[in-house]
Amino acid sequence: MDIARVIEEHMAGKSDQTKRMYGYWLGRFQNWLLDSDGNLESLTRADVQQYIDWMLAHKKSPSTVSIALSAIRSWARWTGQDHAVMNLRTVRPPKVTELAPQSLERNERNRLLREVERDGNLRDIAIVYVLLYTGLRVSELCGLDREDVTIGERSGQVIVRKGKRAKARVVPLPAEARHHVSRYMAVRKDQEPALFLSNYGQRISVRQVQRILAKYGTHPHALRHTYCRTLVSKGMDLAAVAELAGHSDVNMMRRYAKPTQEELERAVEEAFVKPTGLD
Repeated sequence: MDIARVIEEHMAGKSDQTKRMYGYWLGRFQNWLLDSDGNLESLTRADVQQYIDWMLAHKKSPSTVSIALSAIRSWARWTGQDHAVMNLRTVRPPKVTELAPQSLERNERNRLLREVERDGNLRDIAIVYVLLYTGLRVSELCGLDREDVTIGERSGQVIVRKGKRAKARVVPLPAEARHHVSRYMAVRKDQEPALFLSNYGQRISVRQVQRILAKYGTHPHALRHTYCRTLVSKGMDLAAVAELAGHSDVNMMRRYAKPTQEELERAVEEAFVKPTGLD
């Protein structure tokens, strides 16, 4: 949806300065949404509330938050999404310890791979491995064509041509992911350009991928977070991780250097383990 066109349609009598201001804040909000696969066309109340909380946490003034929220409220009204701006909190929430985004622990990751392989659907297996081993956004995965994937004996890569910021990037495709994509492509008899097809022979949709992962108790964001966190934990430079993940803000990667709730709990348990030999 074209922000400028919608603004022009609904603010025809307003000054150019007001239109530019609304366009600026809606553009900022849209960019913030991109990193979580959100978009202005399907807003949720959680999207708007989290953005407000993010602005307040980054010391934005109440007047700045008010201006941004005014633009967002107008957009919601224009596009029939009033539910997304109801009962919002506009004061800074209590500060809590910032944790890493929710990712899969090693045992959870292994369980996911075992279960999807046991079910035997070659497409679903390939999807899980690609998401887990490349960190692609689910929308990027759905937009892949066959020609975007290069598979060699010792290396491979995925070219993300349809990323949300319309800037192509190259992501390495590890051996396990190459193996499962190759198995899936070997049984394809169609001429469709899309890398992943639905059960009806059309390009698979974001919703369909979400449903596939929901069967295994997870979601695309968790696999993306697992990819980023794994690279950071292995000591990869944050700028390199941001480049691979398609993040424009390197600071976003600092989240993955923070402990998860599970790690904090495990550390406390280990710190107070009872010494052997004591009754």
